[in-house]
This record gives sequence, C-alpha cells and structure tokens, in this order.
Amino acid sequence: MPAYCVTYDLRAPGRNYQALYDRIRQYPGWAKVTESNWILVTGWTAVQIRDDLSQYIDANDRLFVLRSGSEAAWKNSICQDDWLRSNL
Repeated sequence: MPAYCVTYDLRAPGRNYQALYDRIRQYPGWAKVTESNWILVTGWTAVQIRDDLSQYIDANDRLFVLRSGSEAAWKNSICQDDWLRSNL
C-alpha cells in the first residue's frame, strides 16, 4: 500500500488535536514523524485522506497530504526508524 505524508496547522480558536489524532490512528498503518507530521499507509488516495481528515479540523486549519516518493531522509523522528524504512 502507498504511504502518505500528512501535515497540518491547527489554528486558534479550537485546536482540537485529539479528534484528529484519534482518526489518524484508525488508518491501517500510521506513524507520527514530527509534532505536525504523520505518515499514513493506506489504499486510499490523497484526496480521500484529505476529505476524511477535513471532518476533524476547523475551517481555518491547514491540511496537506502527499503520496510518498522514492526517497526519504530524516533525523530524530518521533517514530522508530525501522517503521519508516519498512513503510516509505
């Protein structure tokens, strides 16, 4: 299954991170990479992910979904390096 990079800015007022986190954790594969960046492994498209996660953020929040490419590099990720190597 493809991996997608999901990043967001939740802006005031609101900033309900928990509802978004709970939904992200329901995807078949996921990892939190940085404070506002996750990797999702799913058979869905970027548009489907965007539309799904949009239900859990406010109208003024920002959301970006990108299907991963062929190369990645990182340092001090929140998730385990082995997970990233296996899924990207």
